[in-house]
Amino acid sequence: MFPQSHERDVATLVVPRIGYVAATGDPLEPYRLLDADGGVVAPVASFLRELLAASRAPLTLRSYAMDLLRWWRFLAAADVRWEQATPVEGRDFSLWIRQASKPRSGPGRGGGPAAAAGAGGAARRRRPQSRREGLAGGLPGQVNPVTGKPSPGWGYAPRTVNHGETVLRTFYDFHREAGSGPMVNPFPLDRARRGGRSHAHHNPLDPWPREREGRYRSTVAQRVPRAIPDEMFELLFAALGSHRDRALVAFWISTGARASELLGACQGDADPGQQLITVVRKGSRAVQPLPASPDAFVWLRLYQQQMHGRIPAGRRQPLWWTLRQPLAPLSYHGAHRMFERASALLGANWTLHDLRHSAAHRMARDPALPLADVQWILGHAHLTTTQIYLNPSVEEAVAALRAHHARQARAGNDPAPPAPGYDPRSLDVLFGRQP
Repeated sequence: MFPQSHERDVATLVVPRIGYVAATGDPLEPYRLLDADGGVVAPVASFLRELLAASRAPLTLRSYAMDLLRWWRFLAAADVRWEQATPVEGRDFSLWIRQASKPRSGPGRGGGPAAAAGAGGAARRRRPQSRREGLAGGLPGQVNPVTGKPSPGWGYAPRTVNHGETVLRTFYDFHREAGSGPMVNPFPLDRARRGGRSHAHHNPLDPWPREREGRYRSTVAQRVPRAIPDEMFELLFAALGSHRDRALVAFWISTGARASELLGACQGDADPGQQLITVVRKGSRAVQPLPASPDAFVWLRLYQQQMHGRIPAGRRQPLWWTLRQPLAPLSYHGAHRMFERASALLGANWTLHDLRHSAAHRMARDPALPLADVQWILGHAHLTTTQIYLNPSVEEAVAALRAHHARQARAGNDPAPPAPGYDPRSLDVLFGRQP
């Protein structure tokens, strides 16, 4: 129990939107956390440099910097210096972020150039909420009637909260080892972890349970991957407005590649002769060719013919470009908006990652395709990750159960055959059935 003098009312705490994360374009310092005066936050800069030296991807550094930005803003509201933070501040921050609303940036709002600069800053500009609600197919947190998926809520998701808790604990562990931070980590481990090694007496024949490390972590419900039904996918594909969009969706649904992996492909990575497209894996950074459907290469050829002479040609030039002037390589957010618009025409809120789930579900449910091959195509490090796609979708489970009920009803109406020696006509008279 913490001293009563340390209690603060987190429900009424006003957290200022000061500081921002800035993209630099420097490969040795891709992102910076800047304070309210525009100065570099030195403790975060040294931590991000350590992550970069440990081969973390630039987008990982951006994600970590955004978590640290929320923490720095909270410390400013609590009037506590970062090196003087205690588990009291860690506890209060965990309580505050669970009930806080996500900032909705727009032109002229947001605490810094990152919010107003769009693609030039690390925080992208959010759309007006009314338009966001229309594209998402419902109010924040409301379950979409077409897909069964809830729309993004007003607050931070439990996974976002847990990610931030892990980042902040790692940040303070780094500075505690360097001697530049507090002696006690504001985000300690769970009490069950103290004084001993986790799972010290684990039976190696049993599966490993999910480990709860941080003391202030949120409970996260297990998500079931949702595949787009085939009949809805046909309607969704018909709603796409260009050859480029059809080629992209055809590649995503046939290869199971992540959205960022396919968008990072170059013109020389597409091999129509072998029906292969080469991508760089997100985690391992391995270069891997993936087989794609013939339809995908047909749409790709139509798109390339449409863009012939309008974009630079070369094997190392980007494969995917915007269709409007000024022409530029297609970004993830641009592709996401494209798919969001097509999905909204059906009143759905599917995302690009649902295409990967759909492709994985189709592959895993094919009895002629070994699960180990599916694991390689999807780039999963563990086979247990691929096995989750063996589970039926909601629609498949409902259809199977309805078929079961129908079979049970038919079995109840059909009389059982009589035992040997009995005349069926006598049984009909006995039980009042029509002969």
